Amino acid sequence: MPTNLYGPNDNYDLNNSHVLPALLRKFISAKNNGESSVTIWGTGNPLREFLHADDLASACLFLMENYNDSGLVNIGVGEDISILELAKMVKQIVGFTGDILKDTNKPDGTPRKLMDVSKLNNLGWKASISLEEGINRVYEEIKNRNWSE
Repeated sequence: MPTNLYGPNDNYDLNNSHVLPALLRKFISAKNNGESSVTIWGTGNPLREFLHADDLASACLFLMENYNDSGLVNIGVGEDISILELAKMVKQIVGFTGDILKDTNKPDGTPRKLMDVSKLNNLGWKASISLEEGINRVYEEIKNRNWSE
């Protein structure tokens, strides 16, 4: 059971994408359009865990080679970050210099979503791509994409 995933070929549609690709698109568009701010939904307080798709692939290969028991195995990094801190990280990576605004009329969602990955870690696998490194990789892939708003 994987946690929130991100990586190559993600969905960047502002109406139905997940938080990380939506933030990337918002900050890239705001930077390219010379906007003064980016608005995030809610308070920014909810905590989320993110796993790069390449780490998911690595974990699946590891489990196919090393695990044959019944039951689920959670796949994640075992660490979370607030939506506001995530927005600040994306802002820094993208090089956006404007403000981050919060639309508290929008929902926050579940306060925390963090997986217990001790079973997988105890088997000998850990995620190798940090959130900052992973976001940098994705940014380099999509930074020149032209989205029609």
